[in-house]
Amino acid sequence: MLVIDNPATVAAPVGAYSHVARVDVGTGTLLFLSGQIALDDDGRLVGAGDMVAQATRVFELIGAILEAHGATFADVVNIRTFLTDMAQLPQYGQVRLAVFTGRPPTSTTVEVSKLFRDGALLEVEVVAAVAG
Repeated sequence: MLVIDNPATVAAPVGAYSHVARVDVGTGTLLFLSGQIALDDDGRLVGAGDMVAQATRVFELIGAILEAHGATFADVVNIRTFLTDMAQLPQYGQVRLAVFTGRPPTSTTVEVSKLFRDGALLEVEVVAAVAG
């Protein structure tokens, strides 16, 4: 079964997309989370110019979306990160290492010239596999 969802516990996304696609497979579930940027509950950018603040907010959002579907960061199997400045990778890495304390997920990190929201320094999307 496929469910496209915006959990009530997380502010609605900005624009015409959903936070997560939930796909039930056998006795488990795959969660495909849309790319998250550092927006507060009113849709305003958090931490202008501050990679640590933005990364922290992004992982707060991801954590809340995962939790709404019975998952944790331990269930994340793949993470894709888009940075506007690869020189800030160490600051992003500092936050990411605090979130993923066990075995790290598979990963892709790329540098992009710009994200859809002015001032956004990163966008992160994840796939999680949740056992039934």
